[in-house]
Amino acid sequence: QTPEKSGAYAEDDLAAHLAMHYAPEPDLFIRTGGEKRISNFLLWQLAYTELYFTDTLWPDFNQTAFNQAIKSYQARERRFGRTSEQLTETSSNKETSKNA
Repeated sequence: QTPEKSGAYAEDDLAAHLAMHYAPEPDLFIRTGGEKRISNFLLWQLAYTELYFTDTLWPDFNQTAFNQAIKSYQARERRFGRTSEQLTETSSNKETSKNA
């Protein structure tokens, strides 16, 4: 029975119909021009993306501005929806498994 008939959709069923379904989820989203919103752009794909907002206007966004965005990204702790404590627990469990 198809998802349409059963009403039971899985995440992959929806993801296959997104505007950029063929592309990987972005790691970093840069918004220029001082706006601190994503305007419903790629909502599903941006769920675990790091957001970077800058007052720099797009025509002025140069290599220096890009490097600032990258440095900001590199300084972040990627948690993918988890808390820092949950990440610590996960890595502790992996270390325990390795040493066993």
